Amino acid sequence: MPHSTSLPFDWVLFDADETLFHFDAFAGLRLMFAGFGVDFGQADFDEYQAVNKPLWVDYQDGRISAAELQTRRFEPWAARLQLTPQRLNSAFLTAMAEICAPLPGARDLLAALQGKAKLGIITNGFTELQTVRLERTGLQHHFDILVISEEVGIAKPDAGIFEHALKLMQHPPRERVLMVGDNPHSDILGGINAGIHTCWYNAHGQQVPTGISPHYQVNSLSELQALLCS
Repeated sequence: MPHSTSLPFDWVLFDADETLFHFDAFAGLRLMFAGFGVDFGQADFDEYQAVNKPLWVDYQDGRISAAELQTRRFEPWAARLQLTPQRLNSAFLTAMAEICAPLPGARDLLAALQGKAKLGIITNGFTELQTVRLERTGLQHHFDILVISEEVGIAKPDAGIFEHALKLMQHPPRERVLMVGDNPHSDILGGINAGIHTCWYNAHGQQVPTGISPHYQVNSLSELQALLCS
């Protein structure tokens, strides 16, 4: 399709969780554990997050693999339920795929960008969820590339995952590429590390972290649509 001359980017890359898709881990865990006869409550979630959150930091910093993150976060529950961590992790990703929904404005934004720029996803989420979720929401046809850190072996903010994406994109000029994401430490710093433009989707009005300077900042996907398509 011909590109609109008004859009300053040939490619717009998106994070997935909490940028395009609602990611309600608590609801997913409640659904998953209900299948194993467990009434998973807020205290259980707090306990899970105390294990899960540091593992995500280690994963994004390259200290552990995707497989280690996915198994270690469920080891305490696996021991209690006498199941493998892998089975719990797979059940969790299945539950998340069942409850997934695009964020407000996501469908309109992607439709508005159709034909004006090529679109892609770069996510630190896991393969088992990403492809199913795109199919179930009917959004897969919008994207020219889907880059998943678990498959590449490198996570955002490492520039390596962006270099992998740029290679799939056939090396467009970096000033014509925009990365959109809700996490300043992985999405925005990652885009900066790769030398591309960045837009922080800051839905909760957080302060910009020290040392990270996004090129753009929006608090809704409709605001991003106005920025790109006006």
